[in-house]
Amino acid sequence: MLAWFTVILVCQLIGESIVTALHLPFPGPVLGMVALFGVLVAKRGVPGDLARVGDTLLANLSLLFVPAGVGVMAHFVLLKNDWAPLGAAIIGSTVITVAVTALAMAWLSRMTSGGKGDGEASGGGEGA
Repeated sequence: MLAWFTVILVCQLIGESIVTALHLPFPGPVLGMVALFGVLVAKRGVPGDLARVGDTLLANLSLLFVPAGVGVMAHFVLLKNDWAPLGAAIIGSTVITVAVTALAMAWLSRMTSGGKGDGEASGGGEGA
């Protein structure tokens, strides 16, 4: 398990290093996830030990939000001064995320059903 946890951290380090070196405008861990995805595609699957490490991290995910919560409370005065633009950004990004997810789901649904309508893809419509 420790070896796969190290692989996850190395992928994150690779992502951070590339983003820092090339001054890219997105988070290094995102590029690290792409690198890890590439490793998993090359291995043609997720090894069992890596799955266990991922499950353990997901089970304890709430602990990773504690530092962020402390940071929010430490800078509460700044948040109080800029509540309107922050609120608009949060609500706007949530609406955009839901819309993009819905469009992607509709597109993927059409792609996987082979262009058939919902009734045809589910096999319904005829009496029993």
